[in-house]
Amino acid sequence: MGKREGAGMAQFGIKEVETLFTRADGSYAFARWGRPIVPIVFGVEAATLSIVKGAVEAVVAMAGHKMSDHDADIGANLMIFFFRDWQELLEVPNLDHLIDGLSDVVAKLDDAGANQYRVFRFDEAGAIKACFAFIRMDAALDEVPAETIALNQAVLMICLWSDTAFKGASPLGMANGLAVIRPEIGDVIRAVYDPVMPVAAQDPSHALRLAARIGAV
Repeated sequence: MGKREGAGMAQFGIKEVETLFTRADGSYAFARWGRPIVPIVFGVEAATLSIVKGAVEAVVAMAGHKMSDHDADIGANLMIFFFRDWQELLEVPNLDHLIDGLSDVVAKLDDAGANQYRVFRFDEAGAIKACFAFIRMDAALDEVPAETIALNQAVLMICLWSDTAFKGASPLGMANGLAVIRPEIGDVIRAVYDPVMPVAAQDPSHALRLAARIGAV
């Protein structure tokens, strides 16, 4: 994550935007948060906690969205878990009430050697109302600075991206030795939170409108 030197100043066109929200099965799916974000972080020390929350606050501010201290439905609607072994999730009280089929999910992720996983929940309008992010600190992530991990996770939770959106390239770049959001990804995030844009979309024509907003900004 974030190993590239030079963030670049490229601007995404319609095709690039569409790719960000087109899933591996060919379907188009986009959603953004429809309510203020209330984060809570598990499994880290106080210093890292401030880094993670600071990254979330920065991305939310860039999007022009809001944060809050409490969500009326579940208290905290962005839950971020850091741990060493997927099996640890089975010991988290009531987590099986939030994640359907938790034991099966853990088994699949464990078998695949995955180091992260996200689950989104949506409201009646299709907007994101909750996100549960799980990060297993394996040997690869141990080599990544906490600031980079935190910023990457903040970008990945700010909207519903395609499951293949960042397989070829991280949403982050490097500037003066520090991880930063690639400018073109920042443009997309700001555009999807433009008040004139819908909170959710399943039609690729959304990418056309989004690209137009990016060009206008």
